[in-house]
Amino acid sequence: MTTGEVVSDSAGGVRLRLDLAYDGTDFRGWARQPGLRTVQGTLETALARVLGGDPQLVVAGRTDAGVHAAGQVAHLDLTDRQQQRLSSSRAGTAEALAARINGVLGAYPDVVVHRTAVAPDGFDARFSAVWRRYEYRIADRIAGYDPLERVRTTSVKAALDVDAMDAAARSLIGLHDFAAYCKWREGATTIRTLLEFGWGRDDHGILIARVKADAFCHSMVRALVGACAAVGEGRLKIADVAAIRDGGVRTSDVKVLAARGLTLTEVGYPADDLLGSRAAQTRARRSLDAD
Repeated sequence: MTTGEVVSDSAGGVRLRLDLAYDGTDFRGWARQPGLRTVQGTLETALARVLGGDPQLVVAGRTDAGVHAAGQVAHLDLTDRQQQRLSSSRAGTAEALAARINGVLGAYPDVVVHRTAVAPDGFDARFSAVWRRYEYRIADRIAGYDPLERVRTTSVKAALDVDAMDAAARSLIGLHDFAAYCKWREGATTIRTLLEFGWGRDDHGILIARVKADAFCHSMVRALVGACAAVGEGRLKIADVAAIRDGGVRTSDVKVLAARGLTLTEVGYPADDLLGSRAAQTRARRSLDAD
């Protein structure tokens, strides 16, 4: 068997892993929606042209409208007919499929598939993930406005105190109920483990937040960075951000910042032999939480 040859597993199907990136500016988010341009819809349409049938992607993190991704992960289960079509095509292998998809997407697309491969046994793009990492970019009065970066950077018309913002961010790390920083969804849990959260400036003075958690609830990252920006402006004290979290109620003191500044940069998975057990564990927890 040659490397990357499309073969069936013991359950009779083939699951592919896709690593991809996109500029979310002109997408209405990840999830397919009738009559709207979405990342999922665009990719599934391209996949259908290459493989036929009705491809259904499962993604690690369903990003909102305007949010970008540099390290998004999805999986696709091939039907027997799709397996045959891929094996007999010019692509031939799972690894070569990425180039075929990108060819359909055309020149200078705002979504690209970097890699396609047969997924390890037990892999689930969503449920096997153990963490997600995001970055958020802010151009304040110190950094100045760069029109070339406008689609991925939020502007704040104030000089922000990055040290205070960093201290506020670090005070939020840990296992907590983040209901005060999440958009409410009926039956969904807001308990998350925030693994990393900090701020710094890059060489151009842009403020960059790096946020890592086991999972994020709706609008959580943009609310967290909004709270820190309020600290940077002096509208909130460092201790206030944890106090708001512990209060468990959304407040007008925390502004949810624009989607344009947010990028999903990486998704983490356990070792291959733990993928299946991690997916089962996550499914069981989400079922109990109705999330």
